[in-house]
Amino acid sequence: MELTQQDIHHFQEQGYLVIPDFFSRREVKALQAELDRLFRDGLLRNVATDGDGKTHSTTQFNFQICPIYHKSDFFRAMPFDPKIINVVTQLIGDRIIEHLDQIFLKPGNTGSPTNWHQDNAYFKISDPLRGTAMWTAIHDATVANGTLRVIPGSHREQYEHSRDPHSDHHIRCYPPEERAISLELPAGGVAFFCYGTAHATGPNNTSKSRAGLAIHFLHTDYAEPQLVEENRTTRPYLTGIEATGGLKEYGVKIEGTWEQEVERVLAEAAA
Repeated sequence: MELTQQDIHHFQEQGYLVIPDFFSRREVKALQAELDRLFRDGLLRNVATDGDGKTHSTTQFNFQICPIYHKSDFFRAMPFDPKIINVVTQLIGDRIIEHLDQIFLKPGNTGSPTNWHQDNAYFKISDPLRGTAMWTAIHDATVANGTLRVIPGSHREQYEHSRDPHSDHHIRCYPPEERAISLELPAGGVAFFCYGTAHATGPNNTSKSRAGLAIHFLHTDYAEPQLVEENRTTRPYLTGIEATGGLKEYGVKIEGTWEQEVERVLAEAAA
């Protein structure tokens, strides 16, 4: 999957890039099936609170799993998918690690928003264009069900962040929302946005659940040890001289297993 110079320029100038047909239908079915399993197994938790940052809401829900890699061989294999690595290296450089992985699921009618923030308010790398999130629509993502919103060009700006009272651990900012655009995506569509791009998701006002998967990638020149997030014990090198296909980090070779993981998940879901 080769990007054009226009694609790369758009990412660098606007801070984001949309690829609406990134994953195949079979991959989308596997994404949905594995998410269903994680949810059935009780591995997602509600992070929405009643406005005090502590009391978990019983009427609004924003289910999160973070990290995912140690709960799912399928999602552990996903960052090693060659088409992902190819696009990410074109956007942020040719030596990368997987930095973070998480899913947010918003149930129908009661799914709460994730408020505005810049990822670099957490990570504080010196060049926000050297890190990118890959946000995948696991289900069709629309304005009505709270799709991803971004503020183009905001990676050149820094906004003051404070504790988000509607989450048990997030921070938020108050950027110029009049500049925001909504990125509607079909299931399997992807939006890449750099660490400085202000982004948010809205409430789910439809009757069906919607989920988004966010995997973060970081150029190894900016991979400082303190950026290892809580509860994550490893950040696999995906390219460069340190890369072992996951063998060093996980004890088994992960590279090259994405397609077989897709088939395994689909077979288990059909059984």
